Amino acid sequence: MKKIKSHIKTVFILCSLFFVLIGNAQQLETLIDEALTNNPEIQKFELQYKRASEKVNEVNTIPNTEFGVGYFVSEPETRTGAQRFKVSAKQMLPWFGTITSRENYVSSLADAKYEDIVIAKRKLIASVSQSYYNLYANKAKQEVLTENIKLLETYETLALTSVEVGKASAVDVLRLQMRQNEMQQLKDVLQQQFLAEQTNFNNLLNRDNDVTVNVVDSLMIPSEDFDITSENLALHPELLKYDKLYQSIEQSELLNQKESSPMIGFGLDYINVSERPNMDFSDNGKDIVMPMVSVSIPIFNKKYKSQTKQNDLQQQEITAQKQERLNSLETLLDKAINERISARISYATQTKNLKQAKDAEDILIKSYETGTIDFNDVLDIQELQLKFQMNQIESVKTYYVQSTIINYLTQQ
Repeated sequence: MKKIKSHIKTVFILCSLFFVLIGNAQQLETLIDEALTNNPEIQKFELQYKRASEKVNEVNTIPNTEFGVGYFVSEPETRTGAQRFKVSAKQMLPWFGTITSRENYVSSLADAKYEDIVIAKRKLIASVSQSYYNLYANKAKQEVLTENIKLLETYETLALTSVEVGKASAVDVLRLQMRQNEMQQLKDVLQQQFLAEQTNFNNLLNRDNDVTVNVVDSLMIPSEDFDITSENLALHPELLKYDKLYQSIEQSELLNQKESSPMIGFGLDYINVSERPNMDFSDNGKDIVMPMVSVSIPIFNKKYKSQTKQNDLQQQEITAQKQERLNSLETLLDKAINERISARISYATQTKNLKQAKDAEDILIKSYETGTIDFNDVLDIQELQLKFQMNQIESVKTYYVQSTIINYLTQQ
């Protein structure tokens, strides 16, 4: 458990690199802390690791001691008297170092199982962070829709005034109202999606589904990206697990070699002898005590050679699996890096477009002062402005979601 606790500290260092939150960086870290403490999947892997570690005590044993008792129904006569009953004890001992090899093998399996905890914690951190960013994006989009609905209400007021003076038609007012209805519908749908994502988030933290999740108010793409150490990918726990499994096969083969060695047995037989009546000599009725030594040799057993071959094939399989997973992780990392770069480019473009849309909106307002406002242009500009705002939010979310993937893959 000391090993697990020390790793949690490393996890929090990893968390601190996940995000550049404005005014509320501590909140997400606190939520991740709660998830790591309460998530049942993490608890499952920790219990599996404890169980695997406990197996060391299970294999640290020798074969059962054999005891036997026999009674002579027909007592055989010997020179010293009749044999009445027999008591025997026997203990087989494995070859020197066999028990240690068993312990090493089981310990290596436990080490491989420990990597499952590390992997699960990394995945949980990434899942909690990504769900948090989804909630942020949803909330930000709802706020944008609220602002745009208010903006259209202002335009509706202008349109009604223009209708009164004969500079606009009632159709313009209706089109503005229909556009408000569409945006209200989008907002209502987003609210339902927020509740669904909130349930997912709360389940990751293993708490009630209806617990309200408060997300940060504003999130910006940082001016510079954090450094990416691609070399750390080779030390990723998903790959280290294959190394641990490979080592466990090595320990399995060492154990196999030990178990193919002879077993030595020590025993003792005691035979009770009755005195011969009407006879007097020195050994009359003397009991028999017979120490014994035995050896068990697997002369005709091919299973150890077969096990050696299986171990070799399994090591080759693990090597191939590791290379396959490394290729997948490299692809995933490269994709995340490029998508994060694309998100930054998209954000910059949407920011520029949003400024130009705002300028166009200002021109329309000035046109209203001269009595030449075109409400078709108003709707077009408003629709473009909403599109740019939504895309900008999506770019921010994509940037941080891809950052969680990069950190999952490269942080130690």
